[in-house]
Amino acid sequence: MSKIEENAISRAIVEAYQEKLARSLASDVIVVGAGPAGLTAAATLARAGRRVTVIEKRLAVGGGIWGGGMGMNEVVVQEEALEVLQAAGVRARAREMGLYVADALELACALCLDALRAGATILNLVTLEDVCVHSGRVTGVVVNQTGLSGTLPIDPIALVAADVIDASGHEAVAVEKLASRGLLQPAAPRGRIGDGPMDAATAERFVVERTGPIYPGLWVAGMSVCAAYGGPRMGPIFGGMLLSGRRVAELILAGARQTNEVRS
Repeated sequence: MSKIEENAISRAIVEAYQEKLARSLASDVIVVGAGPAGLTAAATLARAGRRVTVIEKRLAVGGGIWGGGMGMNEVVVQEEALEVLQAAGVRARAREMGLYVADALELACALCLDALRAGATILNLVTLEDVCVHSGRVTGVVVNQTGLSGTLPIDPIALVAADVIDASGHEAVAVEKLASRGLLQPAAPRGRIGDGPMDAATAERFVVERTGPIYPGLWVAGMSVCAAYGGPRMGPIFGGMLLSGRRVAELILAGARQTNEVRS
């Protein structure tokens, strides 16, 4: 075995990460949250040639996938979402009433790998502290290391992008930042961020149908849709979130195509 020096190991990590971070300072799209919707959106956009950066506050990506339902690591999707699973190479087994189950760990790993291989950059342990707004449009996010944010007086940095997707789940953190400043009035009941009681069938439709722009430059996908608009929670079924992630990516790509057509 060749000689290995500790400082060479450290240098390799620091230099490689700094290169990755430098590439992420300006992106076409920033995705907030590396759950099922965020990872699906990132993979779809990156495959279409967009520069995509995903920020995830936790150590592991995948959001709520890992725990399945009540810690049982199997996830349920409906037939409409099978295409998304197949695109990521995830195996699924049929159950009753048009439902399918997949191994939660396989799904989380596959979605992450699919996004990375498509060309997206994922920054884990990076949390959103704020959003950048210029001339009434979201132009980026303000981020810090998860372990530092809110614990020490250390300033964050900004990452800029043409579009930002809030796929942060129940918290809808980017939407909440705008709402707290009175820049956006949540459509949720009582004007607050938060989803309603569980209604799986309604929620699965709601999260896909309401996926889209919520403020210039800011889009919502996944459970952030339910939180922003007061839709019901869907519980341990993941098809709607996968379909929402794909839909938000398609809407962004369609908008870019329309802009290019107008310019030409």
